[in-house]
Amino acid sequence: MIHVILYLSTAVIFLVIDAVVLTTVMKPLFEKHLGEALLQDIRLVPAMLFYLFYIFALQWLVTAPALETGLSWRLALNAAVFGAVAYGTYEFTNWATLKAWSWEMVAVDFSWGIILTTLSALGGLYVTRMLTS
Repeated sequence: MIHVILYLSTAVIFLVIDAVVLTTVMKPLFEKHLGEALLQDIRLVPAMLFYLFYIFALQWLVTAPALETGLSWRLALNAAVFGAVAYGTYEFTNWATLKAWSWEMVAVDFSWGIILTTLSALGGLYVTRMLTS
């Protein structure tokens, strides 16, 4: 049951914070650089698959092992590295291969991925500890 609580609490934190930043920061930034190349409405199935898998991988590799040790600088560092690898793969590959991709998009989204992943991991573990203590 503790892993279900960890997954759900991490997912809620991740999704709520990301929804705010996607609509207020990322959408205008990507529209500025990509314009008509963006879809009017996102494709929900691929988005949902990403979020479900990303939270699972974050839990498997970062937060579940930290259940034993608790909140620490090591958890924050592992989450930040995980976010940097995931978001960096997307951003730097697109920057390397797509004409319209800009360094500004890379810098903002790459940084956001690190921050979001770290906050979600720390928050999810904190909430889980509070609810299961």
